[in-house]
Amino acid sequence: MVGAGRLATFLTTALHAAGFTITEIVARDTPRSRRRARDLAVNVGAQAVTVHSAALDATLLWFCVPDGAIHGAASDLAVQIMARANANHQNKVQAKPRFAFHSSGALSSHELNPLRKAGVAVASVHPLMTFVAGSYPSLTGVPFAIEGDEKATRVARRIVRDLGGESFALPAARKAAYHAWATLTSPLLLAFLVTLEEAARAAGLTREDASRMSLPILRQTLANYSRLGPARSFSGPLIRGDVETVTKHLGALKKHPGTRDVYMTLARAALRGLPVKNRDGLMRLLRAL
Repeated sequence: MVGAGRLATFLTTALHAAGFTITEIVARDTPRSRRRARDLAVNVGAQAVTVHSAALDATLLWFCVPDGAIHGAASDLAVQIMARANANHQNKVQAKPRFAFHSSGALSSHELNPLRKAGVAVASVHPLMTFVAGSYPSLTGVPFAIEGDEKATRVARRIVRDLGGESFALPAARKAAYHAWATLTSPLLLAFLVTLEEAARAAGLTREDASRMSLPILRQTLANYSRLGPARSFSGPLIRGDVETVTKHLGALKKHPGTRDVYMTLARAALRGLPVKNRDGLMRLLRAL
């Protein structure tokens, strides 16, 4: 495992629990990174190493580092692999990684090209899940977007299955759009929830009350969406075409322009994709503001 951050820690622990042997945690040569790597290594029976001290004798390298660091880390490890392959050639020893993955949602397997040139089959393997401190989500049924060399993607699908996840093929050209979707599903959903809290404060509620009181309707909306689909789950003034009520909403939010902008953007999205009555009247209202 290359990296020892949140995703690396979660995946390493999950792989270990699924019966995979973790040999090394490769960290940057900084005190904080080495400390995190040591803590993770102890938990899974591995060695904490840096690029220059790594044995690199595992079958698979899995990169869980920031997007901007993937190519550089791959280059550094490719140099080490090639140097050791040349040294071992004299002894006819051929122990080197055969596969390499990275888990960026936005970037393709091309980030691992230095390893590909060193004879390693590569793939991008991204779990559509959020990983934050203090949360331990199950991987059961979690979709993993996979793209890359045929040999590497075949191995990736097998590993995802062993982790309880579900894999699907994603063309490299679609990765940025895929990651935009993924960002909407969790980080920007949280931004929307923060906007809900701002709207509730306009109604005189505290942030804490807004969070607590919104949860029942949020949970029911998600349950409806899952069971009934978006159209049959849609309710409120827009589906009724109630221009007067929407006008009152926007008036009440004038002192909260950020929240008002989000309301209007989502109202326009509803006009595009949901069963709205009096569409022309609502469109005229939103255009006038």
